[in-house]
Amino acid sequence: MTTHVSSNNWISEVFSFPHPVNENAARMVAGMVVIMTTSIIVFQIPELMFVLGYGFLARVATGPTLSPMGLLATRVLVPLLGIKVRPTAGPPKRFAQAVGLGFSATALLLYYVFGLSTAAYAVLGGLVFFAALESIVGFCTGCFVFGYLMRWGVIPQEICEKCNNLNLGQPSDSEL
Repeated sequence: MTTHVSSNNWISEVFSFPHPVNENAARMVAGMVVIMTTSIIVFQIPELMFVLGYGFLARVATGPTLSPMGLLATRVLVPLLGIKVRPTAGPPKRFAQAVGLGFSATALLLYYVFGLSTAAYAVLGGLVFFAALESIVGFCTGCFVFGYLMRWGVIPQEICEKCNNLNLGQPSDSEL
């Protein structure tokens, strides 16, 4: 028996962000961002800024689904290394990926549109710093800012409720 999946359903599945997210996989992706971005700066490989930018764009749009780093972390490294799944809220992580996309896009514009290579590499240096904080220490600056935006009412209350709802596959009260 063949199951028919409508194209709209497939598109909405691909272009969705997971909730919850595996914190350990997110930290691995941040580590890969540190390695790639440091390589761009140290070895002067500005072309890799396009790859870096694509990765952030893919993660904002689809989580790990279309992101090579996301797929490597979630489908290969976490299972291969037997790393425990540590759930955390998805919306702040998506926001953090959007901030990374902003850093990447800014660096691309500075380098390729305005010819300001030193400024582009400085922006990438900031990205290395924040990605290293998440990867090494486990502090997600984008998630921290997201929390303040929720407190200040910039981010809608429904998102805040979703962040607090990590039932992790357990039946909800309405399903009991």
